[in-house]
Amino acid sequence: MEGEMKKKLLNNVERPRGEIEVDNEGEEGQQLKDKLWSETKKLWVVAGPAIFARFATFGVNVISQAFIGHIGSTELAAYALVGTVLLRFANSIQLGMACSLQTLCGQSFGARQYHMLGIYLQRSWLVVTIASLFLLPLFIFTTPILRALGQEEEIAEVAGYISWWLIPVMFAFIASFTCQIYLQAQDKNMIIVYLAAFSLAIQLFLSWLMAVKFKFGLVGALAPAALAYWIPNIGQLMFIFYGGCPETWKGFSLLAFKDLWPVIKLSLSSGVMVCLELWYNTVLVLLTGNMKNAQVAIDALSICLSINGWELMISFGFLAAASVRVSHELGRGSSQAAKFSIGMTVITSFAIGFIFFIFFLFFRGRLAYIFTDSHDISEAVADLSPLLACSLLLNSVQPVLSGVAVGAGLQSVVACVNVASYYLVGIPIGVVLGYTMNLQVKGVWIGMLIGTFLQTVVLVIITYRTDWEKQVSIARARVNQWNITEPKDADPNMHDA
Repeated sequence: MEGEMKKKLLNNVERPRGEIEVDNEGEEGQQLKDKLWSETKKLWVVAGPAIFARFATFGVNVISQAFIGHIGSTELAAYALVGTVLLRFANSIQLGMACSLQTLCGQSFGARQYHMLGIYLQRSWLVVTIASLFLLPLFIFTTPILRALGQEEEIAEVAGYISWWLIPVMFAFIASFTCQIYLQAQDKNMIIVYLAAFSLAIQLFLSWLMAVKFKFGLVGALAPAALAYWIPNIGQLMFIFYGGCPETWKGFSLLAFKDLWPVIKLSLSSGVMVCLELWYNTVLVLLTGNMKNAQVAIDALSICLSINGWELMISFGFLAAASVRVSHELGRGSSQAAKFSIGMTVITSFAIGFIFFIFFLFFRGRLAYIFTDSHDISEAVADLSPLLACSLLLNSVQPVLSGVAVGAGLQSVVACVNVASYYLVGIPIGVVLGYTMNLQVKGVWIGMLIGTFLQTVVLVIITYRTDWEKQVSIARARVNQWNITEPKDADPNMHDA
């Protein structure tokens, strides 16, 4: 026995140092592999359902656009203006103000203060509903507003008719945005997927039935869209109210009216951040509407923006994942895990964006025939395809970094970056290239791409230089400040996301 022990000790002493280092590296490599796999699973638990749900939601708009495009080019241009300008303007305010819920719910869930999520949800309903009431006149007076902005009379008249049909859609987004954020913070995403898929199937069938089979025109394309936006809301609310979230939904409470001002301030900063981003493309459409052959230009641009929007839904899925993961880890008190999650999310989203970049460089205008029968519009889309491909690549990074900011509660910082990059750099350059140098739509888009690139670079630098230990302290202070003590302890079986 003694001889065997001496032999083992001698073997350990005589083992070359390099072998020990290799073994340690192997263990570290195994730990990194496990860490990557664990973070990937956590990432896709949020990103996968969020991407599908956003695809389906955006698909409602694209299906309507496709059916309207085959009714007539004037109707397509009018729908593009209302959907891309008016509805996006309203949605950006609603989504932006709802994004404060991502910060609050995510950090409270990470800190295991589960009872606060339902109260935050009710507070968000109040804030977003009030904001939506102020937006209502835009849909009522669409035609005179578009006339004042210099749009063609025929397009403005049809757009005014379409906007009345989109009023229920605008109010549908109140429940849609807030409930999705609330459920995503708890990783209860699959109910969103099921409801989104069901509503998309219903809309596709009804649109074909009413617009193609019975030839109801615009009504046949718009009525199914309004229904498709409300079906998921009804399902989500029933899921929340009737036992789907027992740990976080304790019923309606007067506490939702308490401490509203801090929520309003965070909602306003979130709203400004998101609005400045989403209005950027709206300005592109408005500038195009004043150019030569505006109808073809708007139609081609709306098709490109629809394709861009499809890919952006993937990035928004990663935005949601970044927000949830960062807010959870900050609420839990782990700055290192938050930084690791940021790196994983950005790399994954960029890889997908690069694939789309290559794909659309080669496909060019052929996809335009999904939306229109016009050869002129298809050629215009082909001419814009290289710019579309560049937009897809930038969109794979920029929204993810915005999601990081939302998760950390840094919306006001990103809002300042957006103002400088988009409105002090991107749009002025676009106007000069488009009008002064007569590059038309391409010039405006190039200028706006420059602004997006600048914003992305600045956000990368800010994210890299952020003191994440300090952000953990700020998150803890926010959670403790706004916490309302629950009558009984939260369910200890709830797990970290």
